[in-house]
Amino acid sequence: MSTFFLPTRILLRSCTEISRKMAKIIKLDDDMLEKQLSMAAKSLQAGNIIAVPTDTIYGLAGLAQSTEAVEQIYAIKGRNSSKPVAISVAEVSDIPRWARMTVPMELLQDLLPGPVTVVMQRTAALNTNLNPSTDLVGIRVPQHKFMRQLAETCMEPIALTSANTSAAGNTIDIQEFENLWPQLDLVLDGGRLESTQAVREGSTVVDLSVEGQFRVLRVGCAYMSTVDVLANKYDLTDITEYVIPNGVH
Repeated sequence: MSTFFLPTRILLRSCTEISRKMAKIIKLDDDMLEKQLSMAAKSLQAGNIIAVPTDTIYGLAGLAQSTEAVEQIYAIKGRNSSKPVAISVAEVSDIPRWARMTVPMELLQDLLPGPVTVVMQRTAALNTNLNPSTDLVGIRVPQHKFMRQLAETCMEPIALTSANTSAAGNTIDIQEFENLWPQLDLVLDGGRLESTQAVREGSTVVDLSVEGQFRVLRVGCAYMSTVDVLANKYDLTDITEYVIPNGVH
């Protein structure tokens, strides 16, 4: 009896194609929103990592209160464990539960929802295994209906970071992170996101952890408007010494 051997290259390709079918690709549809939100929430609550669109770039999401989910995110990205991951919440009014307020709520409402990550002192309510090397946490309230409603459905913060491998470019189309699909449970396809270079750089990151001052940590896509609000409207002192330039993550 003869034995038939497939070339290794073909076998590897076949295995890859099979594994990629593990991630369900779901095209977001307003008419199916409730069902799709339920599916995404159940996946997160089961401890899975999913890909989601935001108001800037695509992200990897898991429940922030789940240490196992946080560890999965780092493993999928190949991310250095010393680099923190932000959380995403449904409403600006949710922020005081997870961070200590050093600025008026009105200031946060001027920045959010929108493409800004505010960095503040974390509260004891937040999972201590999320960013254990720092007492700060970055918080997002994206200007994206699905992401905000997903956090509301889960009733807890979502750990959120860019959908790419560490040091790779940010992604605005699900095909750009196809290499990660085998490690994800769901890929929520919101179509090609706004494709300006500024938006591709992700959110502007600003440290508001010290009362009366701010420090820009990453330029991002909303730098000018963010600084205008903080410095001109609320008279906070800019103590920025070094800001991570766009393109460096």
